[in-house]
Amino acid sequence: MPTDNPPASAPPSVAQAGQQTAEVPLAGGRLTPGVVRVGDTVRRPAHPFTADLLRVLAESGFTAAPQYLGRDDSGRDILTYLHGTVPSSYQRWQDNQIAAAATLLRGFHNATRGTHLTAGQPVVCHHDPAPSNFVFVNDLPTGLFDFDLAAPGDPLEDLGYAAWTWCIASKHADPLRQAHQVRVLADAYGLTAAQRAQLISATLARQLLNVGFWSQRTAAGTEVAERIAWSRREHAFVVAHRAVFEAALG
Repeated sequence: MPTDNPPASAPPSVAQAGQQTAEVPLAGGRLTPGVVRVGDTVRRPAHPFTADLLRVLAESGFTAAPQYLGRDDSGRDILTYLHGTVPSSYQRWQDNQIAAAATLLRGFHNATRGTHLTAGQPVVCHHDPAPSNFVFVNDLPTGLFDFDLAAPGDPLEDLGYAAWTWCIASKHADPLRQAHQVRVLADAYGLTAAQRAQLISATLARQLLNVGFWSQRTAAGTEVAERIAWSRREHAFVVAHRAVFEAALG
């Protein structure tokens, strides 16, 4: 959802949203086709769980996610558009950016605790809290979007994935710096000692899940093969430097 326009003063009503018809395709999504921007709204295929989740987030006062406005005449969900920029690729992030992302993720999790959506699990997990699903304002992540994979789970499912996609990258080959940033993530989120002890195991598990996820995609091609190879390469890197990462969390 990249844009450099300032935020709107208030979200549009469903009636106002219906008056705007120019549709601008939003690039970047790999799993949900047909997502478009219409004025200060986003139209996307209906997703009942996402709609319920966004309602719960709004009721809890969590303002870093889009607001759910209902459905348009085509049956698509209408969401408010989050203004800001979205990174086009993974990169080296600064400590304050990682801390801001962790704080935002904690706020999201806390907003779901004790709600009917958790189905007996501690929280609702985003399940893809990579930088590409955050909106940045003034170089800091301030918004979270794309809840298509959201489901009940344990916070470590998201934190393990965040540690990988925000802090760890084999291409930089700098495990000491990355270990420090994994600790920044854990500190900013407020992980308990028990959770910190399991964080790297959660990262490894999410990397293997990513291999399985992309292996099951019906669309064959270079992109799928590259994502599988990347996940396996990152898993091997974390295994090789696991002691360094865990020492930083101790």
